[in-house]
Amino acid sequence: MASILVRCLCVLTLTVSVVSAAEAAPAGDPSVLPAGAKLEQLWNDGEFTEGVAVSRDGLVYFSDIAIEARNPGRIMKYNPATGATSVHVADSGQSNGLFFDSSGRLLAACGANIGLRGLCEVTADGRMKVIVDKFEGKRFNSPNDLVIHPSGRVYFSDPRYVGKESLELDHMSVYRVDPDGSVHRATTQIRKPNGVILSPDAKSLYVAETDNGSTGLEPAGTPAKAPRMTLNAFPIQADGSLGTKRVLVDFGQGTGTDGMTTDTEGRIYCAVRKEERHGIVVFSPEGKEVAYVPTDPLPTNCTFGTGMDSKTLYVTAGTGLYRIKLSSTGYHPELK
Repeated sequence: MASILVRCLCVLTLTVSVVSAAEAAPAGDPSVLPAGAKLEQLWNDGEFTEGVAVSRDGLVYFSDIAIEARNPGRIMKYNPATGATSVHVADSGQSNGLFFDSSGRLLAACGANIGLRGLCEVTADGRMKVIVDKFEGKRFNSPNDLVIHPSGRVYFSDPRYVGKESLELDHMSVYRVDPDGSVHRATTQIRKPNGVILSPDAKSLYVAETDNGSTGLEPAGTPAKAPRMTLNAFPIQADGSLGTKRVLVDFGQGTGTDGMTTDTEGRIYCAVRKEERHGIVVFSPEGKEVAYVPTDPLPTNCTFGTGMDSKTLYVTAGTGLYRIKLSSTGYHPELK
């Protein structure tokens, strides 16, 4: 996690497109990876990039999180037509996951570490409007990722990895915000949730359990807890509640997946942060690996473009934004 120098936020940064320095080449099912597919670097001037989302008009938005908490983070915007990256929101309240709803409204999961610690709307004039920041009267830990169901329900994860703010809740959970504004704890079956995404039939919620065994608030010398790193599928009931989880992938002791996306065939694209083999790992709905795109820095999230760009996968990793042209087509619940 690199620090950043003070920069003028009004200056546009032009794309420099270079092949990733990762040693291994992308490999896997040709229905996902066309021959010769390469990962391109589009921008690499951030501190810790996350939460990539693409609007209906094809613009690519992503969070640049201030890990060292010297500023409140920002939301960046990349234009594929011009190759320019600009600051969309200069004070993001430590936004992490981003997602568009069916009306084109951009929502953000804003974390701790001097952040807003809530589910927020990014307004048209570049402000962060808190939608909800409490459950049963207690502040969230650090909202991390979100996905919006075609029904309008919002699912978001609330772990804690960084930040010195006190913890008011005694659990780390996935929550659901219904169209009427009510907030529900969606499941108690995950110890520390991270990335969340929908299956293309909108009947399953995929949840990454990325439990590194700590909150960052433990006193020095506290024995580390055993990690739990899994990818899980939950059936979504008619009322929006979640059924019994099914473990699709157990990543073992190595770090599992962070953010995720899916394609129209139901495959799951996972930003796996396992030190010895990290990158975008593509799994079948049953949890079988079908393709692998290595990234040089550790990846955090991914999503497909829209329209003519719907076969392009955008990836946040390290301090930058990347893309790769694929054979598969991305699924966007907000475009249904």
